[in-house]
Amino acid sequence: MSIRKITTNIAMASAIVMAVGCASTEQGSTSVLESQLKGRAAALDSRESAIVQREAELAASASSQSSMKSDLLPPNAKSGECYARVWVPEKFKTVSEQMLATEASERVEIIPATYEWATETVEVSPASSKLVAVPAVYGTESETIKMSDEQLVWRLDRSKNSTPASSELLALAKKYGADLDSATPGMCFHEHALPAKFENVTEQVLTAEASETVKTIPTTYRTVEKTVLVSEASSKIIQVPATFKTVSEKVLVKPAHTIWKKGTGPIQRIDSATGEIMCLVEVPAEYKTVSKSVLATPATTKTVEIPAQYKTVSVQEVVKPASELRTAIPAKYDTLTKTNQVTAATFTWHEIHNKEHPTSSRTGQKVCLTKTPATFKTVTRQVVKTPATTREVTIPAQFKTIKVRKLASPATEKRIAIPATYKTVTHQELVSDGFMQWRSILCETNMTQGRISKIQSALKAKGFNPGRIDGVIGAETIAAVNAFQSANKLPVDKYLNVETVKALGVSVK
Repeated sequence: MSIRKITTNIAMASAIVMAVGCASTEQGSTSVLESQLKGRAAALDSRESAIVQREAELAASASSQSSMKSDLLPPNAKSGECYARVWVPEKFKTVSEQMLATEASERVEIIPATYEWATETVEVSPASSKLVAVPAVYGTESETIKMSDEQLVWRLDRSKNSTPASSELLALAKKYGADLDSATPGMCFHEHALPAKFENVTEQVLTAEASETVKTIPTTYRTVEKTVLVSEASSKIIQVPATFKTVSEKVLVKPAHTIWKKGTGPIQRIDSATGEIMCLVEVPAEYKTVSKSVLATPATTKTVEIPAQYKTVSVQEVVKPASELRTAIPAKYDTLTKTNQVTAATFTWHEIHNKEHPTSSRTGQKVCLTKTPATFKTVTRQVVKTPATTREVTIPAQFKTIKVRKLASPATEKRIAIPATYKTVTHQELVSDGFMQWRSILCETNMTQGRISKIQSALKAKGFNPGRIDGVIGAETIAAVNAFQSANKLPVDKYLNVETVKALGVSVK
């Protein structure tokens, strides 16, 4: 039962009890209670909605995290097993198609006229005509049918059997100068490593700065009696320190929040994974009181005046002040040669017939555009050039007083339909593209000489010659494995994959 229904039932029960047991209670009090109940119900509804929304967010987060798996590592890997990433070639299917061999036509049969005899003097033979069959004229037509489309594939060499170039390698070649978009079949591009370029620069370096020599000429004096200033009027600055006061402040330690706790309550849900009852509980905010010292008056200063002081003394007067004689010394420089880098080391791609860079700078990376031409088949069929028909020949009338023959029914023609004939033509259609796949294989971790011997024996028992049964994987053993895979429609690659080992009846553990 929902929180809204429970609240409504409580409100109705409260109203009935108040009406029966407390007839003297004022109507206004009942309205207040109902208003409070409705307010609480609204609050409960709001919390229930918040819980539902939070559950949806958690579910979406879990779904997002579960889908964030990289295909760079084998999925669902098990301890002790090895995996190899192999290319699964594209699949084709054979499609049969009915092609017209001979078009539909007609065959014409002549039904001759019939006659009857009569004795009278009449026409012996009335004017008539006869139909002569003109046979159909046939010819042949040829039609060229495309069996498979032309394919352009980037490979590591011009050979059709060369490994296809990866999209990362093609992107790198395009980035460093290869014009792949304008390439034609048979063109190849390779990579060069270009060293950094440097240049020598001559520079004047200061070894000794310009300076002067100074020669001093001392002051000359004479002695006189004078009232002289002993101490000039001045002032002194006295520091006044800052004053502080202590204040208290209420600081938020932890904000109000909600947490899930086991138990029962008005806001609860059943965890579908554990079956436990969980309640959403509000935790109030936490505060603490902090005392701190704050500045009441800032530090400052005050100035105190000090008067001048005088005294009559014998003093020396300057007759001629001291002077100096300066002689300039010029700066000194040295010429230095230093090497500056002009361009950094980099890589570039270009067409292999471009001799701009030496062969020594090649890195060995190369891509070639190969072309597999489309295949066609010519189909020849018979067609009707001129259909079969008849030609009418006129026969003039003959007269004689004799026993004559009269025309009972004129000659007619009968057309018989000849149906068209067809023949079946087959061609290949692409079912699925090739793709990369992780396969569980035998490797040093789980491959022993005894297990290899069992695999060789199983191959020999099934009619596939693995060579000598010596527990060593050789060319003959791999050839026998590939033949067994092809015969049993298993994945074919250069590894001993676990699916093939299981099909041979050999344990992989």
